[in-house]
Amino acid sequence: MKVLLFGKNGQLGWELHRALATLGDVQAMDYPEVDFTSTDRVRDAVRKAAPRVIVNAAAYTAVDRAESEPGTAMAVNAAAPGVIAEESATLGAALIHFSTDYVFDGKKGEPYSENDTPNPLNMYGKSKLAGEKAVEQAGRVFLVIRTSLMYSLRRECFVTSVLKWAREQTTLRIVADQVSNPTWCRMLAEATAQLVAAGGRDSVAWLHERSGLYHLAGDGFVSRFDWAQEIVRCDPHREEQIVQRMEPASTVEFPAPAERPLFSALNCSRFYDTFGIRLPDWRHALHLAIEGK
Repeated sequence: MKVLLFGKNGQLGWELHRALATLGDVQAMDYPEVDFTSTDRVRDAVRKAAPRVIVNAAAYTAVDRAESEPGTAMAVNAAAPGVIAEESATLGAALIHFSTDYVFDGKKGEPYSENDTPNPLNMYGKSKLAGEKAVEQAGRVFLVIRTSLMYSLRRECFVTSVLKWAREQTTLRIVADQVSNPTWCRMLAEATAQLVAAGGRDSVAWLHERSGLYHLAGDGFVSRFDWAQEIVRCDPHREEQIVQRMEPASTVEFPAPAERPLFSALNCSRFYDTFGIRLPDWRHALHLAIEGK
């Protein structure tokens, strides 16, 4: 099976490259090999690769910077996925595209399902929602997978930042009113590889029968403050920490260019009901990630 992976250098893309490698011929690409702000370059890359399955993990993820660079955010997160979906349909290939919980405004007060109406608060969320719509309109065989609070210990993220702060500061103030599902990239990537493998030699037809929008994130939800407490608690090198106190804070105490949804947890029942796959509890995944399993 020939698989084309976009975004190989990102925290999810690196794990996807590793997980998909067992399934066949994986051509993995990223910037500058492909300029995702150029629809012509993206289109050309898909045509040259001529894959059976495309996995798109490429994204503009600088949430705050997107407010001042809306054109770039829309090009990478909306226009490029639309072109990938068009070419995927022409080739008769399947497309798996990743989106975000930031398409919601966080005002529902309980986990969001795929049937809930998106209402993004920032340009990043708006661009990702536009990408979802572009894939749905142009694609023939596609899965749009929304996820949340992705982390990987291979690069800077919330988990690595908390571990670093705990070694540098005696008091940590962490936002306590932002709630969602922490998701270890390795487990998300492995679940994605299972989807591609499940159809066997006819994976495109298998995915075609299940095309649509899904939520897939770590099981359970938590505030950033409680997540940070668990990160500090399960640090295998706690003797290196100097932190003595952790204090909850509100989002308004940390002004940022982009507004964040407060409660954007995802309900992943549809994915489980369709594919029989559920990511582990976020605590269990965090422990495995930090312990280097």
